[in-house]
Formats: sequence, structure tokens, C-alpha cells
Amino acid sequence: MPILYHAPMTRSSGVVALVHELGATDIEIREVTIARPQGKDGPDPANPHPEKKVPYLVDGDEHLRERAAIFAYLTDRYPGAGLGPLPGEAGRGAYLSWLAYYQGVIETVLILRFSGVESPAIYESLRDVDTMLATLDRALEQGPWLMGERYSAADILCASPFFWFDGLARDYPRVEAWVKRCGAKPGMVHATQRDAGWQAA
Repeated sequence: MPILYHAPMTRSSGVVALVHELGATDIEIREVTIARPQGKDGPDPANPHPEKKVPYLVDGDEHLRERAAIFAYLTDRYPGAGLGPLPGEAGRGAYLSWLAYYQGVIETVLILRFSGVESPAIYESLRDVDTMLATLDRALEQGPWLMGERYSAADILCASPFFWFDGLARDYPRVEAWVKRCGAKPGMVHATQRDAGWQAA
């Protein structure tokens, strides 16, 4: 049985949303604590992640970290949900590119921006938040989802940080509308309600 190590109100909530969308009822979601700001909680000895972070997926001998890798692995493992093109299927390259774009650009430029870090070297290699938003906006000209008419796990992953940073896409109405569509999907609704329950506890 695959086990997802998860901490509420973290980046692993997006993986919880994906698991729900996949209908992967055989995946056990095991909650662990992590170090949080202001010293709340701390690393959990029960978390097998080498750095005690989340998400972390264990599937037999396979141990996966980093959300893009986990998303690709799970959509391949549960092909019946149709949330990611399989090897040899049309759109596979675009799908993998969006997963990598999230991990390499979207998350990185947002962390740098909100940490107040600026450098010409960063712009030359990663560009900036506005360029990232413009890239999403251009993709969404072709349809309601990043891959045109096909909703995929790439939408779940790439939209996920926008739920933390309200108003980030206000100058990009097409991106803002896409975030709302993603947020209305059953998986994201489920993950949000699960996090809300934890927060209220």
C-alpha cells in the first residue's frame, strides 16, 4: 500500500488533492508534524523523508520526494483517472514540461520574491513572477486548462501556490479564472476542507 506522508496546510496539500482526484483509495495518507514558523511543531521522527519535509511518498521500495516527481509517478500509476498523458501518448512532453516548470520556476520565483531576494542572475535564469504569470496566461489562451481542453494534474500542481497568495494573479484575469476553476475541482475542495478541519482542531 502506498503511503503519503503529509502535513496539513503545506505544499503536500496539493498531493492530497491529486490523490482524491485520482480516486486512489489504496493510498494511506499519514499525517506527520514538520517544523513551522514561530517554532510551532517540529520534525517528526515518524517521517521517513531524509530532511523531515513533506510531501513524501513511499510505494514499496520506491521513495519519492519533490511534488513534480510525485505527481508524474502517481498519474502514471493510476492511468484510469486520465490526469496525465502516459509515455507515448500525445501531450506527454507538454505535461512533463509543466510539472518541471512548476518545480523549477513557479515555486522558485515565488519563494525568492517573498523572501525579498533579487539578482540579475536570477532574472537571467528564472525570469520573474510577472514573466511566470505571462507564461501561464499564454498557455491558457488555448483553452481552459494548461493543456488546452484537457484538465490534468499539471493544473493541480501549477495552480496550488495561488491559493496561498491571494490576489497574486489579479492583473491576469485569465490566470485568475483558471485558479478559480482549479479550486472548484473535487480534489482541491477536499484538500481545503481537510486543512480547515485541522486548523480548527
